[in-house]
Amino acid sequence: MIGGLLLAAGSARRFGGDKLLARLADGKPLAVAAASTLVAVLPQVVAVVRPGADELGAALRECGTQVVVCPRAGEGMGTSLAWGVTATPDWTGWLVALADMPFVKPATVTALAAAVADGAAIAAPRYQGRRGHPVCFGARYREALANLAGDRGGRDLLDAAGDRLYLFDCDDPGVLTDIDTPADLAHLPGGTLRRHRDSN
Repeated sequence: MIGGLLLAAGSARRFGGDKLLARLADGKPLAVAAASTLVAVLPQVVAVVRPGADELGAALRECGTQVVVCPRAGEGMGTSLAWGVTATPDWTGWLVALADMPFVKPATVTALAAAVADGAAIAAPRYQGRRGHPVCFGARYREALANLAGDRGGRDLLDAAGDRLYLFDCDDPGVLTDIDTPADLAHLPGGTLRRHRDSN
């Protein structure tokens, strides 16, 4: 089974508050928007959150994801990714998505998961010549993913994949659009957001 692994354990220091609970123009929190796309397409979705992110975890559960807490999330994305892979031992593939990328199209997720189901070792989207996210890893990468640490995530695995990497050319600018600051939304259609009520 290929499932969705949503990485939602970052500290969001550049945002100046709890970025993943900040609301898009339609009222949906960033992380929930990202999770909802995965839930609509994949049979199972697990979100990895940091300790103390109780409200975020509740919001993600409400939209249909399972939630696991990574006690060492502060070490970086690689550690969180490894935690999520270890928590899903029955999966045969991991579509790794970032919770601060809420505009990825469901069709992109479907295509990436299908590529791995059809035998690709790794599948990633490419928009206008640039590789983006999410990335889907097949079963052969289970051990490598589970042994990641620190803040590199799966980038080194992608860079070393060579011809094992299937690049899916897509018409989806969302694969390159992440939200680091409130200003990142200014150039998007309807690109305003309302801060989460507890943000600083």
